[in-house]
Amino acid sequence: MIGIIDYGVGNLRSLRNAVDHVGLDVDVLTDPEALASCDRLILPGVGAFGSAADSLRARGFEPALRAHAAAGKPLLGICVGMQLLADVGLEFGEHRGLGLIPGKVRPLESSREHPIPHVGWNDVKSQRKHPVFDVPKKNVDYYFVHSFYFDPESPDDVVAVSEYGRIFATVVARGNIVGCQFHPEKSQAGGLAFLERFAAWDGTC
Repeated sequence: MIGIIDYGVGNLRSLRNAVDHVGLDVDVLTDPEALASCDRLILPGVGAFGSAADSLRARGFEPALRAHAAAGKPLLGICVGMQLLADVGLEFGEHRGLGLIPGKVRPLESSREHPIPHVGWNDVKSQRKHPVFDVPKKNVDYYFVHSFYFDPESPDDVVAVSEYGRIFATVVARGNIVGCQFHPEKSQAGGLAFLERFAAWDGTC
């Protein structure tokens, strides 16, 4: 079963509907103890890094989430959920992340050509093969809503990139952990295929 972690940030209905749509067994989890029964977890997220990290910890999810990751079970972070995988977020101060993929979350630069937030469809360009992002075409469009980006310490953790004023990591992965800056639940067929591949992934590369 896939568990979607509900830690009080964002509307999870569209994500659950997308996972339901591809015929996967899914539950939205409000109790940290329920995470242990899941084969796979999705950590979603919207809003600011600091408040999301605080809410995740205040609701007691961090130990269970770390235990899941340490057991080698697949974990997917989406948008701010992906950013929380980093060591530190620099949104409205410096905030501690989960540190599951080393790196920092930094602000995108705003300009006339690239206003912030970055909202809409954008190319995602593969940098290396990964079971969850194994797309037949080199470039695929996905839907984004964000103002910050994950800057991994190691280029080996970057699976795909996009460009919006600068080139930034769009899909990151290390071991059994993967994250995407775009919203697969809002990215139509490409997003649904991404979720299907995550559901079929055993956490190895």
